[in-house]
Amino acid sequence: MKFLTVKPCRILIRGRTTTLLGISIPKPHPPLPLIIPNRLNLHAPPKRSHKSLFYSSWVQSSDFTSRWIRTSFSLVRSVAPNPRRFSTQIGLNGENSDGKARVVEKIDLDAVNREGVEESEHLEKGNGISGKESGVEEQAWKLLKESVVTYCGSPVGTLAANDPNDSLPLNYDQVFIRDFVPAALAFLLKGESEIVKNFLLNTLQLQSWEKTVDCFSPGQGLMPASFKVRTVALDEDKFEEVLDPDFGESAIGRVAPVDSGLWWIVVLRAYGKITGDLSLQERVDVQTGIKLILNLCLSDGFDMFPSLLVTDGSSMIDRRMGVHGHPLEIQALFYSALRSAREMLGLDEGSKNLVRAVTNRLSALSFHIREYYWIDKKKINEIYRYKTEEYSTEATNKFNIYPEQIPSWLMDWIPTEGGYLIGNLQPAHMDFRFFTLGNLWSIITSLGTPKQNKAILRLIDTKWDDLMGLMPVKICYPALESEEWRIITGSNPKNTPWSYHNGGSWPTLLWQFTLACLKMGREDLASKAIELAEKRVAVDRWPEYYDTKHEKASLLIWEEDYDLLENCVCSLSNSSRKRCSRSAAKSQILV
Repeated sequence: MKFLTVKPCRILIRGRTTTLLGISIPKPHPPLPLIIPNRLNLHAPPKRSHKSLFYSSWVQSSDFTSRWIRTSFSLVRSVAPNPRRFSTQIGLNGENSDGKARVVEKIDLDAVNREGVEESEHLEKGNGISGKESGVEEQAWKLLKESVVTYCGSPVGTLAANDPNDSLPLNYDQVFIRDFVPAALAFLLKGESEIVKNFLLNTLQLQSWEKTVDCFSPGQGLMPASFKVRTVALDEDKFEEVLDPDFGESAIGRVAPVDSGLWWIVVLRAYGKITGDLSLQERVDVQTGIKLILNLCLSDGFDMFPSLLVTDGSSMIDRRMGVHGHPLEIQALFYSALRSAREMLGLDEGSKNLVRAVTNRLSALSFHIREYYWIDKKKINEIYRYKTEEYSTEATNKFNIYPEQIPSWLMDWIPTEGGYLIGNLQPAHMDFRFFTLGNLWSIITSLGTPKQNKAILRLIDTKWDDLMGLMPVKICYPALESEEWRIITGSNPKNTPWSYHNGGSWPTLLWQFTLACLKMGREDLASKAIELAEKRVAVDRWPEYYDTKHEKASLLIWEEDYDLLENCVCSLSNSSRKRCSRSAAKSQILV
């Protein structure tokens, strides 16, 4: 009788393996007992190329999945945010999964609400799910733990999706860096930190690889978008587990994930804050990994702005949506990663120059976003009066914005007492769409001023129906429609108006929304959003994650840093070459 022999685990090498600046990476923590994930018996989403136009990111998890709040299969059916149209699943050629032409259907919203409540009641009665909070928590954790992925006997992350009926899941059977963030926070808050530690260390090992697409390699320090645990045969009866990452060479559009490294640093900080264990971030290999990410982000280029220049599809919005350039979401993540790294970097001689560069970039980025991305009625009136084609260091219209760019909907939509940070800023271009994640993360990280942060939440409150709809939270507003949709998205059938990344509803954004509300003392808005969601998904109460106590929330936010303001490298005066004084720098918080 032959026995299966599993050799020591290793990384699947596509190219030449390198070390981190000559430093060998220690092996991860000793393996935990093997956890074999079971498939969820849910109405899971179809494959990446066949997803329905309206869906719940709790079950379909290509971006920021909150698998830790998926407690029933009624979620998929209940999410249809502000639907103007609804379609069945579509195939690669625009047909349904059964090969027939796509059918557009009308939705009776009242009926949908009634159906959601009835189904929730049926689940509680028929499936033995208790209506009590403890029962819901228990079911949520059961589903989350069934999606756990193990590597050499140790948990290293959670699957992007768990569909037992999908024989070709594409990359949904992988662990995505960005998707694991909310799950990582859930595990940390519950005191189960081992999976997060293993995740951080194993993805760190993947960072050191040489990545190549068509004979070209990106900069060292890039983190993968995702990775998969594969079992490969060595010979007749010997196998071993390997980690097989995707750095974008297999992704749609072959786009490198800019946000992966930024989220990795954020999770690393959260691990130390919540567990109190700082030994992980003090390890030589971890410190080196942080520096590699920073060096990649802070490398010299042609850009005149402190914001990070990226291509379309390099973050949560992973396909063409007109977010190339300097999108707010990336800048907010970049800012939080810089602040986190500044906290965690060792104060040794070799880190001084890097810390100084991080501090300078933080102050410049903070000023840039607060001054040029902010929009309210006052700023709109200023733009209407802009002179164009100014050639001067004293120019008011520094980016040569033409007043005609202001969309017709904006002036009537924006409230008198509210405002927000625009989605993108480039020469002669302002993207006036409201992008939720970027604005919420700007509040959480104090990228916006206290006054701006309050105004953002005031706008959300005032425009609740537009930004929350029937299921919080809308990813952006308004949606691209008609000719604008065809030009900007390339007629993408997934990003049709009011679906997916084009104004669709993403309940997973509730954790960022709740965190922002807790920071700004607007628990009423967080409660309102949760109550709204509970009406549609009564079986999902999410008590441990959205009713977080203040002392826990404080570990995940960043307060205003006056040292950064003091070290400001920009000026609030008309002269762009005059250094800020401490007084002028502090005045930024009054913007």
